[in-house]
Amino acid sequence: MADKKYVYDFNEGDASMRALLGGKGANLAQMSKIGLPVPPGFIITTEACKAYWTQGGNLLDQIWPDVISAVSRVETSTGKKFGSLDNPLLVSVRSGAPVSMPGMMDTILNLGLNDDTAEALARVSGDVRFAYDSYRRFIQMFSDVVLEVSAELFEEKLSEIRKSLGVEFDHQIPADSLKKLISEYKEIVRKAGKEFPANPEHQLRLAIDAVFRSWNTPRANTYRKINNISADLGTAVNVVSMVFGNLGDDCGTGVCFTRDGATGENKLYGEYLMNAQGEDVVAGIRTPSPIAELEKVMPGVYGEFVRIAKLLENHYKDMQDIEFTVERGKLYILQTRNGKRTAAAEVKIAMDMLREGLIDAQTAVTRVSPDQVEQLLHQQIDPKAKYKALAKGLPASPGAAVGEVVFDADEAAEKGAKTPVILVRPETTPDDIHGLFAAQGVLTTHGGMTSHAAVVARGMGKPCVSGAETVKIDLKAQRFTVGGVTVNKGDFISLDGSKGEVIVGKVPLIEAKFSDDFKTLLDNADKEARLETWANADTPEDARRAREFGARGVGLCRTEHMFMAADRLPAMQKMVIASTKEERVDALASLEPMQREDFVGIFEAMDGFPVIIRLLDPPLHEFLPKIPDLEKELAEVGPDSARGKTIKTEIARANDLHEINPMLGFRGCRLGIVYPEIFEMQIRAIISAACEVSRKGRTVHPEIMMPLVGIKEEMRRLEAMARRVSAEVMKKEGVNVSYKVGTMIEVPRAAMIADEVAEYAEFFSFGTNDLTQTTYGYSRDDAENKFLGFYVEDGVVEHNPFHVLDRSGVGGLMRIAKEKGRSVRPDLSIGICGEHGGNPSSVAFCHSLGLNYVSCSPFRVPVARLAAAHAALGKLK
Repeated sequence: MADKKYVYDFNEGDASMRALLGGKGANLAQMSKIGLPVPPGFIITTEACKAYWTQGGNLLDQIWPDVISAVSRVETSTGKKFGSLDNPLLVSVRSGAPVSMPGMMDTILNLGLNDDTAEALARVSGDVRFAYDSYRRFIQMFSDVVLEVSAELFEEKLSEIRKSLGVEFDHQIPADSLKKLISEYKEIVRKAGKEFPANPEHQLRLAIDAVFRSWNTPRANTYRKINNISADLGTAVNVVSMVFGNLGDDCGTGVCFTRDGATGENKLYGEYLMNAQGEDVVAGIRTPSPIAELEKVMPGVYGEFVRIAKLLENHYKDMQDIEFTVERGKLYILQTRNGKRTAAAEVKIAMDMLREGLIDAQTAVTRVSPDQVEQLLHQQIDPKAKYKALAKGLPASPGAAVGEVVFDADEAAEKGAKTPVILVRPETTPDDIHGLFAAQGVLTTHGGMTSHAAVVARGMGKPCVSGAETVKIDLKAQRFTVGGVTVNKGDFISLDGSKGEVIVGKVPLIEAKFSDDFKTLLDNADKEARLETWANADTPEDARRAREFGARGVGLCRTEHMFMAADRLPAMQKMVIASTKEERVDALASLEPMQREDFVGIFEAMDGFPVIIRLLDPPLHEFLPKIPDLEKELAEVGPDSARGKTIKTEIARANDLHEINPMLGFRGCRLGIVYPEIFEMQIRAIISAACEVSRKGRTVHPEIMMPLVGIKEEMRRLEAMARRVSAEVMKKEGVNVSYKVGTMIEVPRAAMIADEVAEYAEFFSFGTNDLTQTTYGYSRDDAENKFLGFYVEDGVVEHNPFHVLDRSGVGGLMRIAKEKGRSVRPDLSIGICGEHGGNPSSVAFCHSLGLNYVSCSPFRVPVARLAAAHAALGKLK
């Protein structure tokens, strides 16, 4: 007997013990506690799983007396006996981690059957076919999960039997054929070098061992990695007395969500199968019936289920995913857990429950994770597009996708990293998780709305069409056909997961729009957040979109992007190749009205919210054509032509401007100091645009940001330039506007002397893209292309530091800069404007650091708004 308590009966636990009993076990215990019809059973804790991985088989030796005692108590509760030839007790053995991992762990049903107990079960139940159907299922599951004999070998035999009998479904196979199949199954096991265990206790021990082992299978590890679930949690083992949905026509099994997991609609959403066991529903082998039809078949059971579903939802205050079985007309609840749902459904459910009084506003905000918001940005098929659906299945997960057809999960994982793919399978299994993750969408020919493919796709926010039974797949030939149409591997198809449609070819897609519920949720999030969310916007259109998404300012307007337009680039190139200041000033004069026009549009779009404009940052040579392109053109036009003479000047200037390492070269504030006329033109354009908008009676808050400052004197000179030019413009315009001058902190030295810089800078903005490069000494493009992927996979770094902010290194410099800057200027406004501004983890760090705002791309503004609220509410660390 173990010194520590590792085994708990259902009546010893409750929902608060999730970390110890796992989600499934804690919920079973809770349901048992509130008097719901739960079959008797017990739980082996997650602590036992952790101990198993340090002690191995020794742990099972220690806990075995406790396990046998628990089995004895289940025997007393059920009036059945494990291994008995009179009234045998059968159990299911299921995993159950503290965090829901649907389909990721292994389950065994009907454990306790052997040749003798199967005969006894036939006698007790009065149904020989049922007994041997249960036995063949057990052999198949146990051999696959525990003995690691390929499940396909058993499926092939099962298919052969169906074909020879001329039947379509497993439940149509008669008892005599099942007995023959069982013998063939045992032969498969023997040929694999294994022996199927007959002793029920030995079966139970091996099954428990297999569940613990399944915690570290490749598919479980992949799922945890994708969903950021800790590998240290462990899984519990749930041993539950069997109830049977395959005893006859008054029996059945099903899976039901208390609300629609795709749309969030407040209605029961699920499926059931008559005369079946639970695995038949989720495996997708038979296409089940909608839950609403159960009311016609078993009105009493349906009424009881509706009552229990509502009770469970009110108890857990969340949408529930319920597994149930009906045995001889009696309803049993086998599991409940918070149901997986799309982001759109999560938003609707949260806001509906807020209106219903089930949850408060803070809970509603924290129900929707920042990562889920990404799903709301998924594309839909353009409603104006004209197309004809090739096939129709079930709308299992909303959204639309276009990609090349692949039929294998491994190929999807490999090819999906380079090109969009659609994974097409008869049905998916947990082993396909890596392919599902890499694919743009999923199409299955079998399975319903609660099949593995449907549930996992919804959780990942990927479109899925399931149960498209007119699609006939030929896996060997790598193609599928619908009627007379053949689609081969590599052909493009489109999926509409919202309608369940499969379309040949590429259909145009459009961006999704936000619902009123989502806008209200984000408004509630803003009330909780301390950090404001701003946006990076380089054009008036960007600024308008940013405001639509709720941005409270522009944290980065990159002026260099304004010069890249086709009608402006020639003037910019003329300025770059100019050999004198006069020539540069002349070229800049034609650019100034264009800059001013852009700034007016951005200021008006932001309607009084602050706009930070970064002065020219990139090296000048980036505005010139590449030298090989110039040389090619020179050969075509000739060196003595007018264009040829210009090209020779451009080539000479490009050679003069060539740098060994442009990222660390003549760019940013260095340009403004060496060629002050460039920055002076931009400052005039900014302030004159602000004056124009102010003259219209509108509020405007421009902020001028000096890039790449690393020396106090750089900041002093540039701040003086900004004050001088701004004063000249406002005097000329006869308008006064309030403005700020600050800098981007993007080199380590700027962070280390932030107190000196803050003498002249009224705001700091962390440019974490360059700050990460200069802190690590990485060239981002080279690092991501050459070694960072390996570093992440091999555990050298936990995350790509360009995607998730490096808190200890880059974050340490940010902390120093904040503390030093505010020691000189307590009201110093500080934000972040790198790509990290839209990453939830990085937003949480910025909150903890006490920044004023985060700025990100317009489409990530909703993510950052919600992340800021979660950080303030302590839900995001």
